[in-house]
Amino acid sequence: MERPLEGVRVIGMEQYMAGPYCSLLLADAGAEVIKVERPGSGDPRRAMPPFAERGEARKAAGFMAYNRNKKSIALNLRSDAGKEAYRRLVATADVVVENLRPGSLDRQGIGCQAMRELNPRLIYAMISGFGRLPGFEGPYGNRPAFDIVAEAMSGIMHLVGFEDKPPSWTIYGMADIYSGMVTAFGIMQALYMRERTGEGQVVDSAMYDNMLSLNESMVTLHSVAGQSPHRGRLQNTYPRGAFRTRDGYIAVNVPDERIWQRLCEAMGRPELADDPKSNSVSARVANRDYLDPLIDELFANLTRQEAVDKLNAAGVPTGPVHTAEDIFNCPQVAARGMLLPVDDPEVGEYRFSGTAPMLSSAPQKAHEPAPALGAHTRELMEQELGYSADEVDGLAQEGVIQVA
Repeated sequence: MERPLEGVRVIGMEQYMAGPYCSLLLADAGAEVIKVERPGSGDPRRAMPPFAERGEARKAAGFMAYNRNKKSIALNLRSDAGKEAYRRLVATADVVVENLRPGSLDRQGIGCQAMRELNPRLIYAMISGFGRLPGFEGPYGNRPAFDIVAEAMSGIMHLVGFEDKPPSWTIYGMADIYSGMVTAFGIMQALYMRERTGEGQVVDSAMYDNMLSLNESMVTLHSVAGQSPHRGRLQNTYPRGAFRTRDGYIAVNVPDERIWQRLCEAMGRPELADDPKSNSVSARVANRDYLDPLIDELFANLTRQEAVDKLNAAGVPTGPVHTAEDIFNCPQVAARGMLLPVDDPEVGEYRFSGTAPMLSSAPQKAHEPAPALGAHTRELMEQELGYSADEVDGLAQEGVIQVA
């Protein structure tokens, strides 16, 4: 069965998380993704714990998860011969995904502009902290950034945590993962436009932009209502959050009076739907100290599963707060095939999160293991880039390339 991006060649000038996650989405969609790495060390995530181990073999879990279904070519881009090989590779490509430090490739003569002059049909996707499109760089354009910087500056950290505690980050790498998704969406738009125009273009993806768009509620509330949302108690809805049951937590959100009435009936307190202290969102927000014990009492006498079943049956969307073990045992996750079994020839089989969405014409995704460093260098150079076997051997001896 064909995948939607089969026949599309993507070059991954990528490291850590944002770029690799973007190209993983494209690889899962069927694109041929060729990851360009430095001989000797490769992507820094190859050396970051935790590790999967079997005998003498050892592979980094994060690298395995974000680099399945890809090929690896190891090129020393500080050498003229390595740059020449890279140019030949880009000449055959449809897309480049790049999340290196802004300007680093430009200084070597192999940056975005040079590659698009070489290949006018090329779609060059740049992921950075603050954006690099000419005319839109802003004062922070050359700053390096990690995910937590984008979370902080976008206002998201200001909303996460407790009112009397410092701001908190969300999940490790969320800004990277979301930026990878946004960039993949931009690449799909550019591929569609190329079908009509025959020309490539630049996809400029800024982590700050991406997280600010994700935090649209803060922007809207400040623009329309003059509010400045902050962590702690919500100003515009109640109840919403995690509530304790006898054996764990559940997540509940009551955004309107219709859902509130259903919750009151499930609690056995239908009169609260008309009580002046709780018959509107503003009343519930103002009187949460009165309502908290009533809601807590309902859940305290139920198991997590009982509470979830009771509220969902009443039409109140509710779910358990899952641990990692819960996710691995969840029948819904299993039915959706969201834990992909990836059998690595060196360290064995492990399961990793699948990517979304699912297409009816191509619901199954490939799950080839992440490549060894330089695993495809010889194959690509001899079969795609016009090098002879002797030339490849010579470049390997000179340290220009690494072959598996």
